[in-house]
Amino acid sequence: MKKIKKKILIFDLDGVLIDSKKNMFLSWLKVQEKHNLDNINFKQYFKNIGRPFFDILKIIGVKNNFQQISNTYSNESFKQKNHIKFYENTPDILRELKKRKFKLNIVTSKDIKRTKEFLKKNLKYFSYIQCDNNKIKGKPNPDHIDLIISKLKAEKHDCVYIGDTQVDYLTAKNSKIDFIFAEWGYGRSYNYKYKCKKISQLLKMIDY
Repeated sequence: MKKIKKKILIFDLDGVLIDSKKNMFLSWLKVQEKHNLDNINFKQYFKNIGRPFFDILKIIGVKNNFQQISNTYSNESFKQKNHIKFYENTPDILRELKKRKFKLNIVTSKDIKRTKEFLKKNLKYFSYIQCDNNKIKGKPNPDHIDLIISKLKAEKHDCVYIGDTQVDYLTAKNSKIDFIFAEWGYGRSYNYKYKCKKISQLLKMIDY
């Protein structure tokens, strides 16, 4: 495990802080049912996780009704929120990182309403949370990360993005900051410079 010195930690959400795969599966089933998309299965949708929702729909061949599909998915995701769970000890790790004076942040392709609902009392650990919206380009574009860095008046060499997909890596690369691959998440492991097997290892891996 390679060590890294950083002050600003920017996390992806799904597959890094929370395990939401079952929630996503049930939400996509509702989309298939309501919008006659039986020809596009969950596996096709899931392999593009990390990108903004509308971008995923375009990639997997959906032609129209993007907003209606998004509404269906989001509403079902709320109904199935009992299937959202934090990875082991994640709130404790966040609390300890905050105690050690790291600046914690989130960049996610999930919308702000669900992000706040799923994080609940753990919102207090984060300085800034950037979610998918129609004002700023989403991942792998670096704009959300760059906005956080600007707000914090930070130097890029002090920042790292912690994600679990190739899209997350590309986002960090495009922002010209380091990347830590979360091996416990959803994506395939490539030859990343920094990797972490479980979130608790961040306490040993990252120095202030």
